[in-house]
Amino acid sequence: MKNKSVKEIKEIIDNIKFDDYINNMDRYIKYLEELKSDDRKSVRDLSKKIEKLERERLRLNSLNFYEDEGYKNGFLCIGGVDEAGRGPLAGPVVSSVVIFEKDTFIEGINDSKKLTEEKRNEIFEIIKEKAIDYGIGIVNNIDIDKFNILNATYMATKKALSQLKVKPDYLLTDALTIPSEKMVQNSIVKGDTKSISIAGASILAKVTRDNIMYEYDKMYPQYGFRNHKGYGTKEHYEALKKYGISDIHRKTFLKTLLKLV
Repeated sequence: MKNKSVKEIKEIIDNIKFDDYINNMDRYIKYLEELKSDDRKSVRDLSKKIEKLERERLRLNSLNFYEDEGYKNGFLCIGGVDEAGRGPLAGPVVSSVVIFEKDTFIEGINDSKKLTEEKRNEIFEIIKEKAIDYGIGIVNNIDIDKFNILNATYMATKKALSQLKVKPDYLLTDALTIPSEKMVQNSIVKGDTKSISIAGASILAKVTRDNIMYEYDKMYPQYGFRNHKGYGTKEHYEALKKYGISDIHRKTFLKTLLKLV
C-alpha cells in the first residue's frame, strides 16, 4: 500500500464489497494495519471503511448466535419465524419462515422495524436469493375476526411452514410457540434483533404485508392505507369516523377500540 498513490488506494478501498470482505478477511485486516500505519493522513482516514465492514461482520456474527448454538446441539436444519400485522385495525396478518445456510451473513439485515422501506425492499430480494428455502403465509381479516389474532397468527405461520420443501428440525421464533408442530422450538424475546433467521423472516413478512396494503390503498384510497398500513394512527381513526368500516377492517378490533360495530 505504501507504494500506491492516495487515489489508487481509495479506489481499492471503495470497491470492497461486504461479501468479498467476509471471504478475504485476512487480506483486508492486513490492509487495515497498513492503512493505519501510513504516514499520510488521507490514507489513514481510508481505514474507516474497513473498520465499518469489520463492525458489521461482528454484528452479524452475534446475530448468528442462536443458529450456531442449534448446530452445536446437533440440529441440521434451522428455520426462523416472524410475523407482521398483529396490531393493525385492517388487513391481513402475514407470517414468514426462512432457512439459511450455516454462517449466512447478509449486510444490513436486522429487525424489519429498524430498517428504512428502501433497505427492507433491497434485503427482501437478497434473502429470497440466499435462503435455502422460505415460506410466506397470509390470513385475512375475516379469519382474524373469526379465530382471533393469536390463532390467526398460528394459522399464517402454519401456512408458511407448509410451503417449505426443506423441513427444519429446529425453529427459532420471536416470542411465540407454534402449537402442534413437531420440530423443537426456541421462543426468543425480541428474536428479530437477535437471530438472523428471525430477522430475515420479519423482513419477508413486513415487505409482503406492506405490498398488500399498497394494493388495498388503491381500492380504498379514502383510508390512507399507504401511509399507515392499517395501524391505528390519527389519520386512520379520522377516516373511520368519516367513512365507516371497509371490507378489510377487523371488526373485532374496532368493536373493542372504537365501538363502531
